[in-house]
Amino acid sequence: MSQGDVDQARDLLTAGAVRNRANEMLGLAEALQLQEWRVDLWRMDAAADLTAETVRANYPDLEVPFHARWRHFTAGGRDLWAELETPTDPTELGRAAFDLVIPSVLLDAGAGPAWRYRDAATGAELARSEGLGVASFRLFQSGALSSDPSDPLRADALERVEAATIARAFQVSDDNPLAGLEGRAALLRRLGKAVGRPGDLFDAMVARTKRGLLPAPVILEVLLEALGPIWPGRLSLGGLPLGDCWRHPAASGLVPLHKLSQWMSYSLIEPLEAAGVSVIDVDGLTGLAEYRNGGLFVDTGVLALSDPADAGRAHPVDSPLVVGWRSLTVALLDRLAPMVRERLGVSAKAFPLARVLEGGSWAAGRRIAREKRADGGPPVAVISDGTVF
Repeated sequence: MSQGDVDQARDLLTAGAVRNRANEMLGLAEALQLQEWRVDLWRMDAAADLTAETVRANYPDLEVPFHARWRHFTAGGRDLWAELETPTDPTELGRAAFDLVIPSVLLDAGAGPAWRYRDAATGAELARSEGLGVASFRLFQSGALSSDPSDPLRADALERVEAATIARAFQVSDDNPLAGLEGRAALLRRLGKAVGRPGDLFDAMVARTKRGLLPAPVILEVLLEALGPIWPGRLSLGGLPLGDCWRHPAASGLVPLHKLSQWMSYSLIEPLEAAGVSVIDVDGLTGLAEYRNGGLFVDTGVLALSDPADAGRAHPVDSPLVVGWRSLTVALLDRLAPMVRERLGVSAKAFPLARVLEGGSWAAGRRIAREKRADGGPPVAVISDGTVF
């Protein structure tokens, strides 16, 4: 192990590295040096038009919240978090919020088109991320993740979570299959082993504040350092696990993406601010390399497969095609954001990337997927173990 490897690994575990490599990949695509993908940037107008139109449809007043897991803790028009008897102490409230949202984000890998969750308390029937959000909320609320039945709103018993626990909570059956079930349960167990209680990361982040300020990229760095050991079979460098970081034959180095960890970072901003921490440099984080954002660019023609037959094949998550697609998505989101703001007449300060994603590119990607495919699924099938998408 050399210090150079350690320094390189630490650089890869940053949002800046995700953005820098993504821009390199886009440059390669523009130069026709990515074998799997062709990029047509003149079609970005169509993607921006659809995204801006979707923002206005979803949020006519343009009061768009951040793209965060909190948007999915609602059912039947009810704010489920607000209904809980949560701690009144700001620090304990922050820890409880971390205990909820960190496992919930990790449970949000794609559900597949057939799965549904029926919420008994509200009567709502939900699918995909919304269903996974409410199901994970009810799992947390039940105390199944707590070591103390008298204190259910904590997640300090993650190491005992089994696939059967997830299956019951998420109403999985032969008629209601959920993709990656064992992968999700194993991920929670590894989370428990790595951090004990996710709520402890609230204290770790508060300790990184200066004069009450915390840059959003620091949230990600704390998460990547703490969660590195939980990802199965991933690359490491200098003894440090790299998480959502991959090889691509055209890239000058490894390609970091950190999708789940960045979405988790966005999702931790609200509980930190509720506890009195001012989170700054939100745009220091990047767009998310996932199939709704990536699908938006494929379905609007900004990205096209070099071999159209690849659309009919399932691709491993570490394949050059998928790694390239995800990294290009990050770079294209940076190009998309100012175009959307211009159409909406808003500033970058008032409308950071986290709002563009929520309003936004993610919703537009889902919308156009439903228009183009009966199941609303992504335009490229990815073989996932439940720990990436």
